[in-house]
Amino acid sequence: MNFSRKPTVKKKQSRSLFYRISAWLHLWLGLITGIVMIIVCVTACIWVFHDEITRLLEPETVIARQDKPVITPSQVREIGAQKYPKLKPGYVTYQQGNAIYLSLGEGRKGNTVLRLNPYSGEVISVKEHKAGETDFFRFILNGHRFLWMPYEIGRPIVNYSTLIFVIILISGMVLWWPQKWSKKAREQSFKIKWDASFKRVNYDLHNVLGFYSLIVLLAIALTGMVYGIKWYSNGLYWVTSGGQTIEEFKRPQSDSTQLGKLYTPEQAMDLAWGKVLAKHPDAEGFYYSFADTSKPKAAISITIYPTAGKFYNNRSYAFDQHTLKELAGNKVYDISFAEAGFGAKLRKANYDIHVGSILGLPGKILAFFGALIGASLPVTGFLVWLGKKKKTKKSVATKKAPVASRPQAV
Repeated sequence: MNFSRKPTVKKKQSRSLFYRISAWLHLWLGLITGIVMIIVCVTACIWVFHDEITRLLEPETVIARQDKPVITPSQVREIGAQKYPKLKPGYVTYQQGNAIYLSLGEGRKGNTVLRLNPYSGEVISVKEHKAGETDFFRFILNGHRFLWMPYEIGRPIVNYSTLIFVIILISGMVLWWPQKWSKKAREQSFKIKWDASFKRVNYDLHNVLGFYSLIVLLAIALTGMVYGIKWYSNGLYWVTSGGQTIEEFKRPQSDSTQLGKLYTPEQAMDLAWGKVLAKHPDAEGFYYSFADTSKPKAAISITIYPTAGKFYNNRSYAFDQHTLKELAGNKVYDISFAEAGFGAKLRKANYDIHVGSILGLPGKILAFFGALIGASLPVTGFLVWLGKKKKTKKSVATKKAPVASRPQAV
């Protein structure tokens, strides 16, 4: 006797149940988070190329590399003090080929930004921001991170909508997977039938583009959650590091008992800068913050970027502002990429993976189109659902229509 049929039936029933659950999750989770993910993905498309757009819109900030050293921190500080003596120097950033970016003041409480020629110190541009005022790209980033809402409200919405989006992507893959890999099924799964009806083209845009962008969107979503969901971030590091616990970030502190005994703030900053530059003479970018002299425990912080446009292999250093003693940093972020274990490497590369820069310009283009498709999926998905809903109502109405009665004989 052949008993092969019963297991086959059970297997089909099991697949059918799994399919129905996936379809239910895909539909309702998509409807719930659709608008949030459109905003997050559209802002992501813009943010990916914020450096390139800035250079295009502000050509005066593009400074060709010259074979001489950039101006020292004390020179940067002096330039800021000459123009705005009442404002404290905050931080400085620089990428080779661009102007130096100097922030003076209190950041979100209002700050002034100076763009400086990295070799001559010439002030290229000045922008003054009032409290709460942001520039275009900060506005875009605020929408991406917390939907322009109060941070404590918008941030959790974005974080957990992203988690739900991961579930939507996985359930979408279940729905996309053909039951039989026939020629017709392959064509429907991998090709968009552009000459078909609007309804069919829209379905193909949702189904086919969703499949092609799956890996990119998963990479963007999973790395994005690292910044907002603490239990996920800690769990991911625990899994990828072989059971290690990630160290909580703590700012290194200077020895306040040594206040004013050894160096002036300008001397300390230049000497610390010289120490770091001696270790990384070929660095193509940097970030440093001036120690707040009103806070004796504040430390000098310097980060070096060996590769232009990438952050995964950066090195961060902290120094006591009074003694210039190098202070111990975070065991994950403040070690070299080569020395880091797999979990630490993955965490250091998280931002580059998130924006695609880990693969250079091709990676950023990939991230751009992935996010663009991600923004379209809630729209095309909603239209698919709307079309099915209208079809169902029409079908029900047809069934309920009265049957014409025959004329009765007189």
